[in-house]
Parts: sequence; structure tokens; C-alpha cells
Amino acid sequence: MWHWLLLLAAIVFEVCGTTCMKLAEGFTKPLPSVLIFVFYGASFAIMTVVVKKVDVSVAYAIWSGLGTTLIAAIGMLWFKEPATAIRLVCIVVIIAGCVGLNLSAAKP
Repeated sequence: MWHWLLLLAAIVFEVCGTTCMKLAEGFTKPLPSVLIFVFYGASFAIMTVVVKKVDVSVAYAIWSGLGTTLIAAIGMLWFKEPATAIRLVCIVVIIAGCVGLNLSAAKP
């Protein structure tokens, strides 16, 4: 069970790193620019531990899919990006794909 919590932590760090990319404004803001590397480094380090217990295909799909979903939500809510119907449908499809991959990897 701990590996799923670590995967969640890796996702949170990845989302923080990606958010800092926006806040860094092309590396013109020092703190968010440095935090990009800190957060991504933490995310990759944790993912290295996670893939010891979780199939890499499942771990990476969940990491990237949920990270993408969270970043899309942050973009719409915090950065005021448009929340169109097609974007929302695509987010649901991403989540469904992550769930499907996880279920397909379940061992009997």
C-alpha cells in the first residue's frame, strides 16, 4: 500500500514542478525556476522507488495521466485557461484510461 502513497507523492511533486514552469516565466523568476528542478528531482526519485513494486507501465501511466489531469485543472482554475466541454471530456477519458490500466494490471 505504501507504494501507492509514494506514487501520489510523486504526482504531487510533478504537478508542483510543472506549475513552477508557468510561474518561472521562461526562467526569469529565480525561485520558481529553481523549484522546477527540486520538484521534478523529488518526483523522479520517488518514482524510482515506486517502480520497484508497481509495473512501470501502470506507474508511469498513472503518474502522467493524473499529473496531466491536475495540471489541466490548475490551468483552468488558477491560470484562468478556458474550461471547454472538450477539455473536460478529455480529462474524463484520461482518468478512465488510468483506471483501466490499473485494473488490467491487477493480479488474480
